Amino acid sequence: MQVWPDEDEVRVIVCVGDFDAETLGGLKAASAAAIDDSGVRRIVLDIGGVTFADSSMLNVMILLLNSGRLVLAGIMPPQLGRLLEVTQAGQLFTIADTVEAARGL
Repeated sequence: MQVWPDEDEVRVIVCVGDFDAETLGGLKAASAAAIDDSGVRRIVLDIGGVTFADSSMLNVMILLLNSGRLVLAGIMPPQLGRLLEVTQAGQLFTIADTVEAARGL
């Protein structure tokens, strides 16, 4: 996982790899920091590199969503898409094709 520096008050968190209860530490820390930073007007979660996600990641995504500042970016990985479909949570999220597009929302 990588966090891009704020540009135009947008925090980008890049997710790559598997995300479950045991591997969420970095994502949780980056998410909490973004939520707590009052200078961040938009949080972009780049999901294009996610290879596995379970309900633990979905919980972090919902926490970010509740901040009112979240936009997902990237082509939806099949496994994450399936998780959002099964839980019917997909309709809750704003999704942009690219990080650049998400910055503009």
